[in-house]
Amino acid sequence: MRNKTIKFFTDIEDQGKRLDIILSEKIPDYSRSFLKKIIENQNVKVDNKVISSPSKIIKAENKIEISFKIESQETVKPKKIKLKIIYEDFDVLIINKPSGMVVHPGAGNYTDTLVNALIYKYKKNLSNINGPVRPGIVHRIDKETSGLLVIAKNNFSHSFLSKQFSDHTIKRTYVALVWGVLRPLNGKIKTFIQRNKKNRKLMSTSEKSGKLAITNYKTLKIFNLKNIPKISMIKFNLETGRTHQIRVHMQHKKTNIIGDNYYGKKIKKFRNVGKKFENLIQELNGQALHAIDLSFIHPSNKKLMSFKSDLPNDIQKLLSFLEKQKVEN
Repeated sequence: MRNKTIKFFTDIEDQGKRLDIILSEKIPDYSRSFLKKIIENQNVKVDNKVISSPSKIIKAENKIEISFKIESQETVKPKKIKLKIIYEDFDVLIINKPSGMVVHPGAGNYTDTLVNALIYKYKKNLSNINGPVRPGIVHRIDKETSGLLVIAKNNFSHSFLSKQFSDHTIKRTYVALVWGVLRPLNGKIKTFIQRNKKNRKLMSTSEKSGKLAITNYKTLKIFNLKNIPKISMIKFNLETGRTHQIRVHMQHKKTNIIGDNYYGKKIKKFRNVGKKFENLIQELNGQALHAIDLSFIHPSNKKLMSFKSDLPNDIQKLLSFLEKQKVEN
């Protein structure tokens, strides 16, 4: 970890622009979302005054000073970790990430992440827009969530894909098994999501503050079985990509994803649960949430590309057990 400081004066062309836009233009090595976080964390000064709003309007000849900490390249070591590659070409790479794998290095884990595996296999042949700690990383899924991720192999494809995420034109579909039944069975969840005030590692919904989060959902099946609480199989389509979005929205709806130890209910809270079912829950590698479909416009050929992955074995075993029982549609 090392400190980095960048200083510059704005010019006449910057007059009237937002602060985050100016930073993304002046510092192209970092993504706009990364720079917005730098601003929100109060690491940017304008004329020696700390600014925390990315939308701050800038004038010509303002003095801008950015101070933040970055992980040095040496802290991210290549490591031989097997990757399940669904598709690859000159611009993009589609990975089926297993549950339990962290996407990029962070506090407490600098050796066993997806980035370590990518650096080992592709060395410097990845985009560097998000800095040395996140080469190729355009978006993330939680450590305990499995499924599809698109990796950018160059800066052109990274910028092209990032714009699709920003415009909400990338289609991402997840499937989950959740405790209980959502009411209504199909719908849209629209809230703000912000850091939980009691536990900063978690997120929570809010009516007024935070970032807008929109989740569309559809109930595929309801399992109403003896000695097992009601369980629903739900399909989710994300319009936004906030941290822990689906998990937080399920908690907001008074349901929880099976196996979610942070936002969910533990099996011990239920009485008279069948032993075989309990064992299957205990065998889950993470929460029963899988990124099953991913669609986007390819950076070079501009064609729509769609990818699908099967449910991992642990979730599939649980689902197969439930499907062998009586199902209420």
